[in-house]
Amino acid sequence: MAMQAPGRGLVEVWQQGLPQPAAGQLRIKVSACGVCRTDLHILDGELPFPADLGAKGVVPGHEVVGRVDALGLGVGGFEMGARVGVPWLGWTCGACSHCLQGRENLCEMARFTGWQVAGGYAEYMLADARYVFELPPAYDDEHAAPLLCAGLIGYRAYRMSGLAEAKSGRLGLYGFGAAAHLLAQLALAQGLEVYAFTRPGDKRAQALARALGVQWVGDSEQPPPQALDAALLFAPQGSLVPTALRAVRGGGTVVCAGIHMSDIPSFPYAWLWGERRLQSVANLTRADGEDFLRLAARIPLQVHTKSYALRDAEQAQCDLCQGQVQGAAVLLMS
Repeated sequence: MAMQAPGRGLVEVWQQGLPQPAAGQLRIKVSACGVCRTDLHILDGELPFPADLGAKGVVPGHEVVGRVDALGLGVGGFEMGARVGVPWLGWTCGACSHCLQGRENLCEMARFTGWQVAGGYAEYMLADARYVFELPPAYDDEHAAPLLCAGLIGYRAYRMSGLAEAKSGRLGLYGFGAAAHLLAQLALAQGLEVYAFTRPGDKRAQALARALGVQWVGDSEQPPPQALDAALLFAPQGSLVPTALRAVRGGGTVVCAGIHMSDIPSFPYAWLWGERRLQSVANLTRADGEDFLRLAARIPLQVHTKSYALRDAEQAQCDLCQGQVQGAAVLLMS
């Protein structure tokens, strides 16, 4: 399923033969692929449409689970049929200052799965063998898929907050969808208090948050009953930044976890003063993925999903956009 241009939706595309892996690549027979809000940003033109793809269009999908189906020249360490996961970060140069300093997520030449590299809204795909992960066996394909972006980006944002190392404190989660419902469980297991903020009136998301055991649930415009040590913004609404700054104590941190966000309105300097920090998260590193997946293997996460057939990918995107998915939407290729 491909996007031919921004705003034109998805079309079904058939190829005469299977894609052939180049040196260093794997061909993967896809079994499941999560549907992420970033896919909507590409569709809506909020992320620039790659000019070099031409008429082929963009094949979205960067929460991919599948089996190794073919090996390119020079690829070692994988067996045919092995289950692997493919994340958002699809390739980096390995030679720039960011890459050499362990910040490959900031590589200016990076290419991303489901954007510049054909992704997992497909029965088969190619991936750079260096950028795939082994997956915890406790999760089946459908429930492993959301770990690969909702889990990974959520985990990096959590680490940026400083609370992952502290393993204590009050953590606010603005937008309680795919990422937040996973991260809430991890934070609770590590001893934090979790406060869930949803869009006003979203009773289903609030019920899910309560079922997972968070300490407090409310609308995003409500102040929490106690000042937060950190707040993570998963909702792509810039208007929530001043709201979150007012909710954190002095010395606290607000982390914007999305790749795209609407404009942030002006706000009084007093809301930032007190050594509060405002930070963005850009993409992920392979180290983030390895660390998070080790934790997911030890802490059994309840991954709430709604499944769709591949041909219904556009409906899945529509449901996600309209807030009709509790947890994560996942395409199943079978």
